[in-house]
Amino acid sequence: MNYARSTIEQMHGYVPGEQPQVAGLIKLNTNENPYPPSPAVLEAIRAAIDGRLRLYPDPTASTLRQKLGERHGFAAGQFVIGNGCDDILNLCVRAFCGEGEKLAYFWPSYSLYPVLANIQGARTVELPLADDFQITAHPALLTQLADVKLLFITQPNAPSGVWLQKVELQRVIEATPGGVVIDEAYVDFAGDHCLDFVRDYENVIVARTFSKAVAFAGMRVGWAVGAPPLIAALNKVKDSYNVNRLSQVGAEAALDDWAYYAGNVARLCATRERVIAELTKLGFFVYPSQTNFVFARPPAALRAKQWFDGLRARNILVRWWDAERIRDFARVSIGTDEEMNKFLEATRQFLSPKGSGDRKDYRRDEKT
Repeated sequence: MNYARSTIEQMHGYVPGEQPQVAGLIKLNTNENPYPPSPAVLEAIRAAIDGRLRLYPDPTASTLRQKLGERHGFAAGQFVIGNGCDDILNLCVRAFCGEGEKLAYFWPSYSLYPVLANIQGARTVELPLADDFQITAHPALLTQLADVKLLFITQPNAPSGVWLQKVELQRVIEATPGGVVIDEAYVDFAGDHCLDFVRDYENVIVARTFSKAVAFAGMRVGWAVGAPPLIAALNKVKDSYNVNRLSQVGAEAALDDWAYYAGNVARLCATRERVIAELTKLGFFVYPSQTNFVFARPPAALRAKQWFDGLRARNILVRWWDAERIRDFARVSIGTDEEMNKFLEATRQFLSPKGSGDRKDYRRDEKT
């Protein structure tokens, strides 16, 4: 007997990056922060592990929203907190895009967007990015936005790491009658942001996460800011207690110790630029990145899948997709300097005729 909705039966679920438990593995496939949370954050969480855990957490994370408002210059009521940024994206689909209505997103970008649309029973509109992964707001593209209920924009783009030109974003926003969600998951590693669009347009939401710069991937805290009517709609559809007590305490402490995270971000950006330079010397093409990862195409003698498999055989995981327009590339998260040195050395060996023999310490056959 089949009990699932027909929509669920027919769709493909989101496939997250591998999370193997392998000793000595260098994990550069899921864009996690290689450095731990602030000591002040860890201390705040330890101090909160007491009898209060029997109580429900603050359902609106009011203290965290207040701190975010003070930091970014918005009223606390313009924020909603989620169980990671993915929770925020899901809330936006539930609140703004009904069954049969159009949900648009640019491609290539975050592969969760069409999954959320399919769950909702919404119709997807895939908008192509230009060859350089930029948005080109030409008339034919803008026409496709005429009856869109919800548009997702990843800024900076993933998987390329490219920063999208804001003048083109502005044209897209003005052509979209429905809600526009700017997914800024990686913006802390970029030189700009799009919070000004929240002030300028009543249909824009900016969504962010604590998973990347704040090293909170395991704690699951995301947030969004927008006009009060938009946030009110998200609050109507969110789970009552969607962010636990310890995650709220840790996120609050992180905002109070932002200098620690600013230092880590600067360190990761410096490592990122060094990796781009080294890969370029080896003949790779690498897009300019404003994220904590690089998107690289190997030289002609080496296919991306071979590079991916060769690194995996050396216990180094990166991310590769067998998908149109991106199968010639692999995405590499930025780890510690030591991890990236090992990654670069393995890449050099794999390119060398003398280094063609692969170790077999770790190999899996399932799709990534």
